[in-house]
Amino acid sequence: MNEILAGLLWYNLFLMASDMTLINPSETNAFLARLAGIVGAAHLLTDPADLAPSLTDWRGRYTGKALGLARPGNTAEVQAIVRECLAAGVPMTPQGGNTGLCGGATPDASGQALIIQFSRLNRIRSIDAVNHALVAEAGCTLAQIQSAAEAAGQFFPLSLASEGSCQIGGNLSTNAGGVQVLRYGTARDLALGLEAVLPNGELWEGLKALRKNNTGYDLRHLLIGAEGTLGLITAAVLKLFPLPKSRVACWLGLTSPAAAIALLERTQAAFDAQLTAFELICPLSLSLVRQHFSHRAQIARIPHAPWHVLCEFSSSDEESALRERVERFLAAALENGIENGVTQEIILAQTNAQRQNLWGLRENISEAQKKEGVSIKHDIALPISRIAEFLERIPPLLAQAFPGIRHIAFGHLGDGNLHFNLSMPEAEANRRLQTRQPEANRIVHDLVHELGGSISAEHGLGQLKRDEIRRYKSPAELAAMSAIKQALDPEGLMNPGKVL
Repeated sequence: MNEILAGLLWYNLFLMASDMTLINPSETNAFLARLAGIVGAAHLLTDPADLAPSLTDWRGRYTGKALGLARPGNTAEVQAIVRECLAAGVPMTPQGGNTGLCGGATPDASGQALIIQFSRLNRIRSIDAVNHALVAEAGCTLAQIQSAAEAAGQFFPLSLASEGSCQIGGNLSTNAGGVQVLRYGTARDLALGLEAVLPNGELWEGLKALRKNNTGYDLRHLLIGAEGTLGLITAAVLKLFPLPKSRVACWLGLTSPAAAIALLERTQAAFDAQLTAFELICPLSLSLVRQHFSHRAQIARIPHAPWHVLCEFSSSDEESALRERVERFLAAALENGIENGVTQEIILAQTNAQRQNLWGLRENISEAQKKEGVSIKHDIALPISRIAEFLERIPPLLAQAFPGIRHIAFGHLGDGNLHFNLSMPEAEANRRLQTRQPEANRIVHDLVHELGGSISAEHGLGQLKRDEIRRYKSPAELAAMSAIKQALDPEGLMNPGKVL
C-alpha cells in the first residue's frame, strides 16, 4: 500500500509538471512587461546572450532554457514575482551564485521557466554581537558574510572553496557543509531563523535570533535543504561565534584511511572542539593539483605518501600556546610513526600565508579535476567507522566492471563526508565511461547504502540524483516528501524537476 501511495503521489507531481504549457507570445510579452515593472527593465534579462551564463551549471553538465531572468532587489519584489508566476503558471528556478554541482539551479529544456537570480539581495541587515547573530540577505556571498562578521569581532564558520561566489541562499537551500562541519555543523546548524517567500506568494517572516524556539513544526528546517522546491529563502539569521585568536594547520602523510581514522580519534580526544577540520586526501587528487597548479610553491614541500590528512586547530588562546600544544601532539605521533601509520615528515604551517597555501592544495582539487576532464562525481556520507571499509571494498568492485578506472577520494573525514569521483586516464575511454554512469552510480551507491550511508552529503539532489534517490528511500519517506510538496506547492511551480 505504501508503494502504491508513493507511486501515485509521484505520478501526480509528474503530471503537474508535464502538463504546464507555454503561454502564447502576447501573454509572454505582457508577463515580461509586468516583471520589468517590478524589478526594472535593466534587471529583467531575455536576450539569449545575457541569459547564457545562467543556463548552464558550474560543471557544464546541464544546460537548459528560460523565458527570462529576473533580478529582484528586495523581498517585496520577490513576492511580486512569485505572485505573477503563480497567476501565469510559469515555473520558477531560483539561482544564487550558480556554483552547485547537481544541476539544482539550472532550468529544464522546455524554456518555460523564469530564473530568479538573487545577487541584488546582498545586504547585511544587522549584526548583534551580544547575541552572536547576523542577518544577511540571500544574495550575500559567503565571503561577504565572513568579512562582515570579522569586522564586528565575530566569526562565521561556514567555509567552502567557492565562498567568493556562492551565496548564502544557495548554501542554505542545499544545506552546505564545508570543511568545518566537524566543529560547527552544517548550514542547517548555523541558521537561527529565515525569511522566505512561500509558493503562494505569502511572506514567512521567521527572522528570530533564538537558540530555543519550540513552537510547533520548524519551517526553517523544512526549507533548508529543500533546494527551492518549497519556497524561496530571501534572508537568514546566522549564528556567529567568538573570533578565534589563533589558527594552526598541519599536513601529514599516512599509510591508510584506517590510520587516518585512528589519528582522528586521538586528535579529537586531545583537542576536542579545538580541532575544527580534518580532511582526507588521496595521492591522485594531490597529483592533479600538482599538475594543474604547479605554480604553488607549497606543493614541492608535500611529500609522497599513500594517503594525506590536512587538519586545522583553532583556539581563543594565543597562537604560541596553541602551536606549542599541536607541536607536542605531532611529535608524539612521529615518535611512534610506524605504529600510528604516520609515514612522512609532518608539515606544520608557520605563518598564516603558509596555512592558506596548504588549504589552497585541498580547495583546488575540484578545479584540478575540472581541468583534467569530466568525471563521475559522488558526494557520499558514511559513518566514520565504515569509511575505511568502503575505500577497501569499492576499488575491486569498480575495477571488475570498468578495467583501468581511477578514483579520486577526498573530503571531510571528520564528519564522514567523502567526495568520490571516477574517471579514465584517456579522453576516449573517459567518454565511454560517462555513458555508463548509471552502472557506476549503482556500484558506489549500493555499497554506500549497505554501509548505512547516504548518496548525498552536502551537494543536494538537484537533477543529478533526483531519480537515483528513489532506490534508497523507503516508500513511506517518499510519500511523506511528496505530500509536503503537494501541500505547499500544489501547482508544482517551485523549481520543478529537482529533488522530487
